[in-house]
Amino acid sequence: MEERIVSAARLPKEGEEVSLRPRLLKDFVGQRQIKENLAVFIEAAKKRGEALDHVLLYGPPGLGKTTLAHIIAQELGVRLYPTSGPALERAGDMAAVLTNLEEHEVLFVDEIHRLPRVVEEILYPGLEDFCLDIIIGKGPGARSLRIDLPKFTLIGATTRAGLVSQPLRDRFGIILRLDYYPKDDLYLIVKRAASLLEIDLEEEGAWEIAGRARGTPRIATRLLRRIRDFAEVAGASCITRDIVKTALDRLEVDEAGLDKVDRILLATVIDKFQGGPVGLDTLAAAAREESGTIEEVYEPYLIQMGYLQRTPRGRVATPSAYAHLGRTYPHNTKTTTTQQAALFTEE
Repeated sequence: MEERIVSAARLPKEGEEVSLRPRLLKDFVGQRQIKENLAVFIEAAKKRGEALDHVLLYGPPGLGKTTLAHIIAQELGVRLYPTSGPALERAGDMAAVLTNLEEHEVLFVDEIHRLPRVVEEILYPGLEDFCLDIIIGKGPGARSLRIDLPKFTLIGATTRAGLVSQPLRDRFGIILRLDYYPKDDLYLIVKRAASLLEIDLEEEGAWEIAGRARGTPRIATRLLRRIRDFAEVAGASCITRDIVKTALDRLEVDEAGLDKVDRILLATVIDKFQGGPVGLDTLAAAAREESGTIEEVYEPYLIQMGYLQRTPRGRVATPSAYAHLGRTYPHNTKTTTTQQAALFTEE
């Protein structure tokens, strides 16, 4: 077991890009409550000599769900088998994966909400009773064969928790929701990444990146790598705040962390649909973006920042969105509020 862990934590070869992914809970920045709870659950499972209960991680993309799955396996001292929901198309695919697991090992299923129903059905007894029921043959001669499985831990990750079926969701003993990161945590993540990449980054430059990373570590590290490219081509030995601002302007990332697509979406709602409401499919067609991409990637941050509202009739731009794009908000807020209240008082 120790040999497997050492090999997984090998140092990068010359010319190979270093991994910025933390390997232990103590190195994971942010999500303090989740880290503290996971540390308790992992330690308790190790003391009892049992497999950790099944874990469901959900939240927007780029917040560290996959990283946490690898950390859990590393802290438990076992191997992790990664796969994804779309890759498991048939019941036999899941059966093959489960029968290859060893005692207390971790199976990580990304995008678990996309598991086919037939695969979910064969997974249920594996999660509860650690066994696999297989039907052999067809017709009157068919018989059921039960195969015992080792006690393992399933870690599921999803950006769409509402699409995980209730029977599957109920079989997870640990359900954790990851939130967007505050600026202070993103600053620490950027400084750690700069240290690993051997980048000389000034404090103010790190804060500037953290402020424009839209609460997401993946975006923060991606911006840092691209800013490094601009700095190297310009011949700068140290990345200052001015270099960061120049690079982010070239990347079209503004002070609020909105990129070109974010601004196109807001401008589309405001200019083409008078601020909304507008349906998701209509907005996607007008902005020439996939509706799923808008709903999963762009919309959550715009809603959290207060630039967009999701209503039963469609998406609506807020006064903050108008102000951010330099537009004049056309409605009288006081009158609108009064009219809305009247709708609920009239009989």
